[in-house]
Amino acid sequence: MTTPSQELHFAQDFPAARIDEWRALVEKALKGADFDKRLVSRTADGLKINPLYTRGDALQSTVNSLPGKPPLTRGRKAVRDGLGWDIRTFHSESDPHALNAAILADLEGGVTSIALHVGETALPLTKDAFHAALAGVLLDVCPIVLIAGENFFDAALALMAEWDATGIKIADRRGSFGADPLGTLAAMGRLSEPVETALARAVALMKTTAASPHVQVMTADGVVAHSAGASEAQELAFMLSALVAYLRAAEMGGVAPLDALPKINVALAADIDEFATIAKLRAARHLIWRVADACGAGDAATAVTINCPTSYRIMAKRDPWTNILRTTIACAGAALGGADAILVLPFTFALGKPDNFARRVARNIQIVCQEESHLGRVNDPAGGSWYVENLTDDLAKKAWEIFQDIEARGGLLACLQSGFIQETIAKTAEARAKSVASIRQELTGVNAFPLLGDDGVHAEPWPRGSAPKGEPAITVAPLKAHRLGEAFEALRDAADAHGGYKVFIASLGEIADHNIRTTWTKNYLAAGGITALVSDGYKTPEDAAEAFRNSGASAACICSSDAINASLAEPTAKALKEAGARLVLMAGRPGENEAALKSAGVDQFLFAGADAVATLGDLQKKLS
Repeated sequence: MTTPSQELHFAQDFPAARIDEWRALVEKALKGADFDKRLVSRTADGLKINPLYTRGDALQSTVNSLPGKPPLTRGRKAVRDGLGWDIRTFHSESDPHALNAAILADLEGGVTSIALHVGETALPLTKDAFHAALAGVLLDVCPIVLIAGENFFDAALALMAEWDATGIKIADRRGSFGADPLGTLAAMGRLSEPVETALARAVALMKTTAASPHVQVMTADGVVAHSAGASEAQELAFMLSALVAYLRAAEMGGVAPLDALPKINVALAADIDEFATIAKLRAARHLIWRVADACGAGDAATAVTINCPTSYRIMAKRDPWTNILRTTIACAGAALGGADAILVLPFTFALGKPDNFARRVARNIQIVCQEESHLGRVNDPAGGSWYVENLTDDLAKKAWEIFQDIEARGGLLACLQSGFIQETIAKTAEARAKSVASIRQELTGVNAFPLLGDDGVHAEPWPRGSAPKGEPAITVAPLKAHRLGEAFEALRDAADAHGGYKVFIASLGEIADHNIRTTWTKNYLAAGGITALVSDGYKTPEDAAEAFRNSGASAACICSSDAINASLAEPTAKALKEAGARLVLMAGRPGENEAALKSAGVDQFLFAGADAVATLGDLQKKLS
């Protein structure tokens, strides 16, 4: 092989690109359409996303930023450890021996830490149960992360007893107690003891574990807000407000911020919007540093780890195989954003308890991302991207603005009690629900390309807990977790309970004429559990009417191009009515022909942009 004697400049024979020339070409392609409306999008927080970012969009504040240096946007450390992040799995099982078998299988399969659900329907709060569940686990190597809600104190005592029983040295203990009184209150709507008491217990655990550098006590959890529908900035602000409340509680209990911060971790959800997830984690590190610096403990911000479960709200019950795609994208976003630990929800999580196969898929997603794709080997790979840097900066500013508003209103607890947090998140969730209902936001397998019939996936339902006993010490309106596809899943359940619905598709002309609308109509109806009876098409209204008579359906939908509809839609509607159709639909907007089409027999028009949940629900009633 020869060595070139001079450098090659591949672009030297081309003129330099200019933004104004690009804009002129875009305006020409838009043919008079508004640039901002067509090409500029906005996030749930109202942040602007431009169609193109150039060197002119570079932020001066990021030019010399480095990983491991304030404000930590580019990473807590100068170099990421090992393969990049901690592979974590979630376990919820009341039988300690069955739980132990599942934990050991996960560890053997490549998992590096365990999230352990503790409580009424999960692992019992006893020393014996913990001992049986953790038998054979190397507790000086494998961190145990407790998910115990308001039982965090007793769960922590049980885990510490197991560390003592197995002879784990104080300095070698690893894990998190997950104490999060404000997050628990927000999620459950109640606490059995005053928040101040719960916080005092958590601070006591901080002091008890002061000599265990790898043990964290508290979690400032933004996932609670995310699962209820919060935007990225709202989730960050919720997390930040909880973090500040816990630092205040620690200081009141005699633990300075410099010592308290290493005992606190944060949790943020990894969503299917990969770039939003990356920017959210980068913004989180910046915001955490800003709070720590304000407390005079900026250096301790590097000890605050970010844990990322994949989003619960993106999970679907129907065609759950698509959840594998969603969680893979979310995992990649969390990895590229610099998460310290990632927990991929098994693809059957929305259906019930994951089996061995579902857990295996969940952990293998991480292993492929980590060991084959090497997503954790580069520190802040998105750094330097003009788009991501701008989104990170905008998101951090918006989150700080919301955080300041919460603090001005008395802090997170006061805002939960007043309902401010719930109302703010509810507005965002409602706007997103409308986007999903109108299929502007597509959910594959739910409102886009839904799969009718049995998808072959079944899971043991999650056990139901009993109602809390005793009078609570405090109550608030809960931030209820919900999934994006629930409204469409309710339609599918209703269709199944009815025994199914059918609509005959009167496709007119050749396949090339009607295929786009026929396919759209088939998928649209399927989102409501309605089977579309399709064919290659009919040349005449009479052919369509005859096929309808033999279909056994009571409703029909006319599908074709605008040109063919102009000449054949009206006679086809009349022919279908004469053939006994109780309901005649038409795919597409009617335009100025609406009155004539209705007069010919068209009862309803189906088109993109309308509320599909309401439309499909109404169709089910008409077809019943």
